[in-house]
Order: sequence, then structure tokens, then C-alpha cells
Amino acid sequence: MILEDLYFGRWRPNELIKSADPEFQLINQKISDSMEVLKKKLSKEDFTQMEMMFDLLSESNSLHSAAAFIHGYRTGALMMIEVFSGVKEPE
Repeated sequence: MILEDLYFGRWRPNELIKSADPEFQLINQKISDSMEVLKKKLSKEDFTQMEMMFDLLSESNSLHSAAAFIHGYRTGALMMIEVFSGVKEPE
């Protein structure tokens, strides 16, 4: 039940999204390949710093995704209110 899962913090829509776009897979592979190259070229300290930067970027993206989800949900709810209110557009 979605409401119960939401209440208990078990519903995480961001973990359910899996892109079927082949470009997504290709980009992720390029990121992995680049990380391996940089791991070999950079000092351990520099690579660790880069990993921390990527972690912060990931957190930033998660916060943005959450804001976009909330905005989309609110927009959908407002649309439903408009639909069910029976208010007609002027002709």
C-alpha cells in the first residue's frame, strides 16, 4: 500500500526509476571508463577529492530531483482540482 509505505519511509520513487534510454547506459559506461583512467593517473588524495566532489554532485542532483518530483506532484494535484471543480474555460 503506497500510503503505508510512504508513512514508514519505504516508498522511494527515485530508487524505482530505471532509464530505458540506451544513451543513459552509454553515458554511465563513459563515466565509469573515465573514472578508471583518472584513478590510474591521479594521486590517491586527488582521486579521493574527485570522488567526494562526485558524491556532492550526486547529493545536489538528488535534491533537485526531489524538488522536481514535488513540483510535478503539486502540478498534477492542481490539474485534478481543476478537472473535478467543473470550471469551464471561457469560449
